[in-house]
Amino acid sequence: MLCNRFRSIVQFRANRRVRYPKILPCNRKVHNSDGSISEKRIRNIGILAHIDAGKTTTTERMLYYSGRTNMLGEVHQGNTVTDFLQQERERGITICSAAVSFDWKDHRINLLDTPGHIDFTMEVEQSLSAVDGAVIILDGSAGVEAQTVTVWGQADRHHLPRLVFVNKMDKENANFEACLEEITKTLGAVPIPLQMPLKEGNKLVGIIDVLSTTKIIWDMKSKGRSYQAVHINQEEQQDQLHEQLYEIIDTLSGLDDNLAQAIIESNSLESVKLNLVLDAIRNCTLKQQIVPVLLGSSYKNVGVQLLMDSVLNFLPAPNERNQCYDCFGNNFVGKVFKVTHDKQRGPITMIRAFRGTVKKGSKFVTANGTTETIQRIYEPLADEFREIDSFAAGNIGLCAGPKSTVTGDLLVANAATLKKALKRLVSAVGSTDDESEIDTEQILTSKLGIQTTVPDAVFFCSIEPPSAAQQTALDNALREIQREDPSLRVRYDEDTGQTVLGGMGQLHLEIVKSRILTEYRIEADLGPLQIAYKETLLESQRGQWTAEKEIAGSRQLVQIDATIFPSAKGNEERIVLDNSAEAQENLKLIRPRQMAFFRKGALGALQRGPKLGGQLANCAVKLHALTVGKGTTDTFIMAAAAQCISKILSNAECRLLEPDMFLEIVTINEYVAPIVADLSRRRARIEDISPRGSCNKVIKVNAPLAELGDYSTVLRTISSGTASVSMEPNGHSMLNDSNEALVMRRVFGLE
Repeated sequence: MLCNRFRSIVQFRANRRVRYPKILPCNRKVHNSDGSISEKRIRNIGILAHIDAGKTTTTERMLYYSGRTNMLGEVHQGNTVTDFLQQERERGITICSAAVSFDWKDHRINLLDTPGHIDFTMEVEQSLSAVDGAVIILDGSAGVEAQTVTVWGQADRHHLPRLVFVNKMDKENANFEACLEEITKTLGAVPIPLQMPLKEGNKLVGIIDVLSTTKIIWDMKSKGRSYQAVHINQEEQQDQLHEQLYEIIDTLSGLDDNLAQAIIESNSLESVKLNLVLDAIRNCTLKQQIVPVLLGSSYKNVGVQLLMDSVLNFLPAPNERNQCYDCFGNNFVGKVFKVTHDKQRGPITMIRAFRGTVKKGSKFVTANGTTETIQRIYEPLADEFREIDSFAAGNIGLCAGPKSTVTGDLLVANAATLKKALKRLVSAVGSTDDESEIDTEQILTSKLGIQTTVPDAVFFCSIEPPSAAQQTALDNALREIQREDPSLRVRYDEDTGQTVLGGMGQLHLEIVKSRILTEYRIEADLGPLQIAYKETLLESQRGQWTAEKEIAGSRQLVQIDATIFPSAKGNEERIVLDNSAEAQENLKLIRPRQMAFFRKGALGALQRGPKLGGQLANCAVKLHALTVGKGTTDTFIMAAAAQCISKILSNAECRLLEPDMFLEIVTINEYVAPIVADLSRRRARIEDISPRGSCNKVIKVNAPLAELGDYSTVLRTISSGTASVSMEPNGHSMLNDSNEALVMRRVFGLE
């Protein structure tokens, strides 16, 4: 016991000796005379990758080489700038996206370091709405991995130009050519390799720059701060580089007219000027026709400066994107992309400004009419708070003062500005709707994309405080965490009287519990994990509903005739109108505002199915008739719609859908057979088994989540600790009768 106590004291003292990087002031050269920063000199980027590809390590190098910090932070030492949560430093992973800013070659770079774990994919989604470009990091020995495909798809949805940085090229099994092939085959992109690895034996000593035909060697004694470019004299290497350069020019000439014209005029690839090639790379990158690919090793301090150069050269400035906000003119408009809570400062709202300027003490309104005041403004410096007076269009700021803003909120200077912008948006689509009937939310969502896509929960569990006296404190803590993390679902179950959490995975819910304990000092208990099943209809069901009530002397009346029917998977429109002549006579009398509240009520009812209370999937509502009495309130229409849909569902025949997971397992050849045998017992479907390197295999699998409890531990046991697995949600599949009966008994505690 004494030995254990001594060991804990030594560990405590060791932890106290951990040194953290100091964030230094920015270079003032990037500012204009009035203190603002020109949009042309700003780059807003997000760092995206699979877990453990080196995002945070790359970010730390950028901060160090730009002079923003005075030492290199390391993930394994728990002293990085962007991983500042206690849970991040203990586990060595990024949980919350963090914003930092630094100057590089007279430009300001605002960088968002995002998580790589699938449980925190909402953090990535939030960040991408605030950036203009992305850097995708690959592990040079693993190539394109499961989460790489996910974040690539997220970047596609946000139409972000991107670079690829092939990291960890110092590993013996790193293969740059294989990474290029996977970018083409798996991601469907056109990679343009601007560099080649320079190795001596199996050791990465530098980088060969294809465009300048030079080799760049880093000085390791200076921690990679200094490097030199050396001209390549070997004729064989020069020929190889020229051949690769001509391939790049040939590819670009098919995409860029200016480069093609220059080649035609000179009648040769050799005489094309380098600046034309660079312009073509930038133009094609901005159009998302190509992806420039660079390489290096962040941990070994190789290649990061060239990556920062490429961010300036090839990724867009804010004024080259976001033209959809021109309808606001020069008035302020911004977007909330993240909310955090600080013990001293209260809620901190992270805002990306698209037009105008935010100043301390200024007021703005949200799209739903709420007025907020900016009390203080801070620079984006992870968990440090350095106060500034203002930030302008194209920049990112942290604002204290707003009380009710949430992720995705649009912020404007005043109500008149929003009204004018809406008129311009409506006139742009040729709408003639009455001004009072304009659905503000729908217009802003369709034109400006302000709606945040929140992924479905995968697991549910109950949460209870240690005593009834702490229930209010727990509710407040969950309210704050949910405001920070919209992917956390919190609801009160009236049947059991419990608070139920919905999360993206087991780790997600564990982190929530840990934060409640460490940040709010509440020893809450989590119940057993329950899988988030969905439900679907087997056949159409029609029903009518009449809601009539007198409230405060006013008669409320709503009559609804609707059908719920199975729809194609992925059909986005869930509320449709009956287009028959008889139905149209009634439906044309419905005002747009009344239809909007019917839609809200119906969609809310589809979130809870009749069997297990799961969300209804792959179904839609067809409205045949809607009668609204004079003086009926909007909320009564919404409540009546919800009651009608719930009544129809109670008579419908439904079937459970279970969540599936996509697994990517990396193992050595000798363990492939026992791993596949174990997967077959778990109702898994083997998609592909492919080689990776000389002795590894990659097994790609679809398997039901219900069969994957503690699978990572089982996999380590089967493979003697040599295999690794990554998982991500992969849709839902319908259960057969026997499996559904088994699930129902398990959920209701009969087994």
